Amino acid sequence: MTSHPSPLGLARTDLAGPPQWALVGESTLGTLTSDRITTRELEALSLHPQELEALVDHVMGALQVYGGHLATTPSRAEWLYVQHVPVRRLVTHVVRKLMALSAWEPFTKAPGALKLAPHEGLVGLRKSSSREYRAYTVTWSGVAYLLGAAALYNPFRTAQLRNLQSARVDSTVPSPSPSRLPCTDAVALSWSSRHAATLLPVLEDLARGGRTSLLVDLATDPAERCDTPADEGIRLVTPPPGLFGLSGAVERLQLRDDEQVVPVKEHTVRLSRLVRLLAVLLETSGGCTQPSWRSTVRLETWLSGVLAASRPHTLLVSNDTSPVGALAVHLADRRGVHTVHVQHGAWTAESMAWPALHSRDIVVMGKRDAALAQAWARHPDAEVHVLGQPRFDALARLDREAQRRYLEDLLSVGRRRGPARIAVWACQPFGPDRLKAQADLLLDGLWKAGGDWGLVIAPHPAQSVDIFTSLLERDGRPLVAVADPRVGARGCLAGADALASAYSTCGIEAALVGVSVLELGSPGDHTLGLSDHGLARRCSTADDVAAALVALRGTRPPADRDALDAVCRWRGDSAAQVARLITRRADGHVTHSHPIHDDPRGTDSGLSQGEGVPAR
Repeated sequence: MTSHPSPLGLARTDLAGPPQWALVGESTLGTLTSDRITTRELEALSLHPQELEALVDHVMGALQVYGGHLATTPSRAEWLYVQHVPVRRLVTHVVRKLMALSAWEPFTKAPGALKLAPHEGLVGLRKSSSREYRAYTVTWSGVAYLLGAAALYNPFRTAQLRNLQSARVDSTVPSPSPSRLPCTDAVALSWSSRHAATLLPVLEDLARGGRTSLLVDLATDPAERCDTPADEGIRLVTPPPGLFGLSGAVERLQLRDDEQVVPVKEHTVRLSRLVRLLAVLLETSGGCTQPSWRSTVRLETWLSGVLAASRPHTLLVSNDTSPVGALAVHLADRRGVHTVHVQHGAWTAESMAWPALHSRDIVVMGKRDAALAQAWARHPDAEVHVLGQPRFDALARLDREAQRRYLEDLLSVGRRRGPARIAVWACQPFGPDRLKAQADLLLDGLWKAGGDWGLVIAPHPAQSVDIFTSLLERDGRPLVAVADPRVGARGCLAGADALASAYSTCGIEAALVGVSVLELGSPGDHTLGLSDHGLARRCSTADDVAAALVALRGTRPPADRDALDAVCRWRGDSAAQVARLITRRADGHVTHSHPIHDDPRGTDSGLSQGEGVPAR
């Protein structure tokens, strides 16, 4: 899904009196002699990330005080609690643009009123390579509106946003009435293939112990849906078709202008107008990742029925921060159902759109994640458990030779054999410009390294492969191929000589199985921080990439066990450990995790297991 930015510029228009600024067409900028800049240039100005985060927190706090109570679900979940993640992301883009205005010296010297562009929509979409997630943004006319400009002829949505189709799931799995569901021990929620791969091993271990479960599949992207579990103790359940396709106005958020404002640097943002723009997100059907308010209310009714009929002792999730997960944990808490969150992907201090975890028990991968979980925990009795990642239990059984053959076949051209060395790029659904910059960095580095390198691009599960078409048209070496999205990076990384990524969890998997890792990004970019533990090489330039690849020709010692445990405790028994935590909670026992001495092949249980650590 892509959108093209409006060819607009900002220009000073006052001839006398107080400073005034207007958004004008780029073609007009060349005819002006006053201070002027294109919006593209404005958005490229360097900003301080810590200041950005602090200002976003400030605006979100003001929003909560001003309007957090305006709309609630029947169970009294406030709209800003349920929809915090998409709301915060949109607020971040507002603040980013206001900071850009403040960073441009002509505007800083003469701040003044900003006139919007006639007829431009106020909320639109940014470019994104994500197949489902919509990258909403506030246009520059939307920013002018927030600062007080009259918008008599400006629609709230851009044309592209108005023409989006509603999300709809046509599942082949029957969707019975919640009242017909049997009683069960646990209910697990998934709306992502990463969730399913993380939670299913735990449910399977529970089933081996005679505990039944419901796996609720809320995915609206067909590629993210769960397969029917083979174990009879796990029942797959889906919501009614069309549940995530509901759109419509949220009347309580249709506010009239008032005098309440929030300062952002030297700017003054009208809170009533900000709520009205945020209401666009809640009025728009955006699938399971960004449900409309009507879909949220309908989902709550359905999930309440599921919990009432199945009467589980545990709700198991891999995300309790985004709308669906936050709502589910809220409902479980109200019913006295124990909540367990299993970390499904890598965390960094900057990676959480909203640093908040709502579940009672929080299972994290490694020691370094425990500190973050303790800081982010919101439940008054939260405990953090370092138990690894159930999805990684299967790494010990990877067939390296089969994965290598798959990579070589991808890079073979006719009868010509593929390259001698192969790197896998574990992608993420960044915008096209950032993906191209990473691709150029990698390809130039591979070329400089020599030694007959090839590159296999492994798309993120939520990513559209169309974004990589131009890369495949690159002339000459190195050879480039795209892995089947159903295979992904974790389906081929064990056969690679090196894996490159910015902060894909696959970087952790590669480190665990001894594949060299390259962390991509300029000095200011966020990565997994594996290089801080000696488990990766940080690469900011093509020369860095080349140097890292050349270094692979020599022998290197195995990774330090303590360094690996800091990133992920890997013994092959994480699913069993999480299942044990759940059953001990259900049986009313003390929940400190204890070692399981049935060591899987290729693992070592010599290190003590993760203990339950109170978060407060």
